[in-house]
Amino acid sequence: MTQNATQQEQVLVPLTTPDEVDRFLQAYPLAAIFKAGTCHKTMQGFGVVESFLQRHELPVGFIRVVDWRPASNHVAELTGIVHHSPQFILFRNGQPLFEVNNWDITPEALAPVFEAQVPRRSTETAVATDDNVEPYRRLMRAYLDGQLSDWAFQDQYVTLFRDDASLRSHREFEALSRLFGDPDAYHGGLHQLGAPQARGDLKARVQALLNELSSRSLG
Repeated sequence: MTQNATQQEQVLVPLTTPDEVDRFLQAYPLAAIFKAGTCHKTMQGFGVVESFLQRHELPVGFIRVVDWRPASNHVAELTGIVHHSPQFILFRNGQPLFEVNNWDITPEALAPVFEAQVPRRSTETAVATDDNVEPYRRLMRAYLDGQLSDWAFQDQYVTLFRDDASLRSHREFEALSRLFGDPDAYHGGLHQLGAPQARGDLKARVQALLNELSSRSLG
C-alpha cells in the first residue's frame, strides 16, 4: 500500500500501533478508521467505502486487525465501540460520529453520512488500493489450459475469493465476485454452489474475466 504525498491522494494510512492511531486522529479533524479482517467481507466492505472516497475528501486509516491487534484494541478503548471486522468508524476531532460493521457496510448506510458530514472533492480521484489479482489470473490460466476440471476450478476459485481480505476497489470486487457470487450465500457450504456451468459457459466467462483483469482497467 502506498502512502501518497498530497492530502487529496493520501486517503489510506496504515495504523499499526496505538501511537499511530492517536497521531492520525490528531492530524485529521475529520477522518475515518477502517478495520480489516481476514475474509472477503473486508474486500466487499472496503469496496463500498472506496466508491465514496473517489468523490469525498476523507483521510482513512486502516488497521489489519490480526497483524496490528494493539492498534485495533486501542480504537475500541478510545471509542467504547465493540470491535468488529470489517468496521468503518467516522471521527470528528477524535470523537466517533458514526460506525457500521460487517455486511451492513453498504451504499445505503454510507450515503447519508458522507453527504452530511464529508466534503466533496472538486473532481473524482482514483484511490490507491491493493491491486494484486495475480493469484486469480494464475488460477484462471491453469483452468483455461486444461490443468483443472470445472469442479476443481470452482472449488479453488471460491476458496481463494472467500479468504481474500484485500483492500480492493468496488469495481474490482464486483468483477471478482461475478463468476460464482458470494460464497456466504450458500449456507450448505461450497458444494452447495451448484454445477460450475449453471451460470452459463464457464470457460467463456473465465476468459472474459481474465481479459478484463489483464487490461488493468479496474480501479
